[in-house]
Amino acid sequence: MRGCPQIALLCALPWLLRAAAPERPAQHLARRRDPRDPARGADFDRVYSGEVSLSTENIYSFNYTSHPGQVNAVRVYVNSSSENLDYPVLVVVRQQKEVLSWQVPLLFQGLYQRSYNYQEVSRTLCPSEATNETGPLKQLIFVDVASMAPLGAQYKLLVTKVKNFQLQTNVAFYFTASPSQPQCPVYDLDHNVEFNGVYQSMTKKAAITLQKKDFPGEQFFVVFVIKPEDYACGGSFFIQEKKNQTWNLQRTKNLKVTIVPSIKESVFVKAILLSFLIFFSFYLGCLLIACVHYVRFQRKSINESLGSNDGSGSMAVSHPIAASTPEGSNYGAIDASSSSPGRQMSSSDGGQPCQSDTDSSVEESDFDTMPDIESDKNIIRTKVFLYLSDLSRKDRRIVSKKYKIYFWNIITIAVFYALPVIQLVITYQTVVNVTGNQDICYYNFLCAHPLGVLSAFNNILSNLGHVLLGFLFLLIVLRRDILHRRALDAKDIFAMEYGIPKHFGLFYAMGIALMMEGVLSACYHVCPNYSNFQFDTSFMYMIAGLCMLKLYQTRHPDINASAYAAYASFALVITLTVLGVVFGKNDVWFWVIFSAIHILASLALSTQIYYMGRFKIDGSDTDLGIFRRAAMVLYTDCIQQCSRPLYMDRMVLLIVGNLVNWSFALFGLIYRPRDFASYMLGIFICNLLLYLAFYIIMKLRSSEKVLPIPLFCIVATAVVWASALYFFFQNLSSWEGAPAESREKNRECILLDFFDDHDIWHFLSATALFFSFLVLLTLDDDLDVVRRDQIPVF
Repeated sequence: MRGCPQIALLCALPWLLRAAAPERPAQHLARRRDPRDPARGADFDRVYSGEVSLSTENIYSFNYTSHPGQVNAVRVYVNSSSENLDYPVLVVVRQQKEVLSWQVPLLFQGLYQRSYNYQEVSRTLCPSEATNETGPLKQLIFVDVASMAPLGAQYKLLVTKVKNFQLQTNVAFYFTASPSQPQCPVYDLDHNVEFNGVYQSMTKKAAITLQKKDFPGEQFFVVFVIKPEDYACGGSFFIQEKKNQTWNLQRTKNLKVTIVPSIKESVFVKAILLSFLIFFSFYLGCLLIACVHYVRFQRKSINESLGSNDGSGSMAVSHPIAASTPEGSNYGAIDASSSSPGRQMSSSDGGQPCQSDTDSSVEESDFDTMPDIESDKNIIRTKVFLYLSDLSRKDRRIVSKKYKIYFWNIITIAVFYALPVIQLVITYQTVVNVTGNQDICYYNFLCAHPLGVLSAFNNILSNLGHVLLGFLFLLIVLRRDILHRRALDAKDIFAMEYGIPKHFGLFYAMGIALMMEGVLSACYHVCPNYSNFQFDTSFMYMIAGLCMLKLYQTRHPDINASAYAAYASFALVITLTVLGVVFGKNDVWFWVIFSAIHILASLALSTQIYYMGRFKIDGSDTDLGIFRRAAMVLYTDCIQQCSRPLYMDRMVLLIVGNLVNWSFALFGLIYRPRDFASYMLGIFICNLLLYLAFYIIMKLRSSEKVLPIPLFCIVATAVVWASALYFFFQNLSSWEGAPAESREKNRECILLDFFDDHDIWHFLSATALFFSFLVLLTLDDDLDVVRRDQIPVF
């Protein structure tokens, strides 16, 4: 029968337990004695049979000598054929400093008040250790067998010395245990094994790492207790009732225990240094690339200055706006006089230099107040062929300030979100350390290296990459931002009229999100469990959402979502995730509501993207106005234009995107995955990858180039993500089941005897996210010398 041992490591006691099942010699009948008579001397390894009653009890005395450096443990076996729980056989064992008592049949309470009776019980006594100061010690043990049964109760008694009581390092020991025969000298029953020390449940394998600070004497007991039922280890709550509730030794477990040394301090030092060196190498690589670009820029400047001195400068090179425009390239574009309202306004002020993005005179109330944009908005955005100049008509300072709100808001969110999380996980870790209950946290116990108060320092250290690479990305963005500001201050025509409009607020927000993902993932891994998994995924939702917003903003700088609407949407997603974690396991009603919300949200977002935010439903007339407008749109765009949609490229993207999202909704409704947070994250990641693939394909279709640096980043992103996902799906633990079931998935360390597969996932995922951000940052660098009225919108 499948058993469920519970391992406990108990401090405050001196030595290790090792039990071996003894052979039973021929039985000898013990004499019935009066309680007032002195105890009868008895021998080890000899079976004594007898009968006790209300008027009779038997006392046996055993003695042995303990020598210094030698630990002798004694095990007492008692068997009774009586099944009368009203008059059990009572056994009391007295030692010099200990008293141990139990009854036979031994009664265990299971779930729903079930009881399990065991007629054979064995217990190991706490050994006394002789020292060189005390010399040999004579040990005396009294075993008192009694019963209140009026007609008497039969019993058998056997007392043996346990051989090989001490466990040896790196030497495996095999033994068998049952609920009534725990392998332990103290706190060895189902109801008291959790009173002291460190304990955890297991089914097939488990591991506990001890720290010297918790065991000053460097000695401890290893306790194995078999649970009477499987529910504590994730088994079924229901078992078949039996008329005979006497289980005896039917429920047993074959066990193997090994004591191995923990890693040395030098391994901690190597792991910490390696983690820093790996990610500081990215800093060095970026510094080298920046130096190369600086040298090339200086050479180009010198060559241009020499050419200008000779009077042979090329007008087409210095001012590409004067270059000839290909026939038809201005289709759908506006004329030059209105292509850059911001520049026209600054020139009308007497040629004053462009003001800084942080100009306090620019207020949010200035958004969308330009009369020419308001009058032309519907006409421009609903044209069949759109160019970037059509969607970059607002003042650059106004738009930049709008996008910087993303940066400041995410810092505020990060502070208010992270502080309670840190406080909560510190409380979790404190509870684990104080109670010794290691079933609270779902670590990979075969590769969990404690340091100080932290139980799994390696899982926390491996999140260092998110913080360091997030900060490096912020530095890269800051460098680009400074160079762009200098170009604007110098009234560089390329910075003002060419390429994708440079707005860095979303990039700054992405860098902060990457750093916070590392912080919150580290917080989650302080004590990973069912209650705090959303800490590990909250900023992943934000990262995916910000990346999609940045991709959309690249070609739609004037009509992207505001920071307030975006973060409100993220808050709604996180709220749904929490509800899914709580109600998503078995409640069908939740999945019906969520799937409906998912599909409707996909349709609403698709509509806004397809019509560039100009789809309006006016229901002010009557309630039928909404349906009339919807029917008109359906007839105009789906029936009249059924052969070819008005905006073909957008339609293809949105059809594929809706199919993917509807598939997710249907999958969730049918299978109802227990890990709702990962399910929600999968929706975000798939939508991001779909949009990125669409963007790159459309970029290549538009005869645009992919420069070497973004091409390298794309390849690196694909390779590193593939490698990272391999380690992610190794699944070393899972809070979806019982703690004992999670330990079945635990594995040994694979790097430096310190990091496991999930730590490698942390390293690689941080690197992959960093390269992904670089893709978004550099993907359109080839357009820096292309006029905005020649850059298509898709």
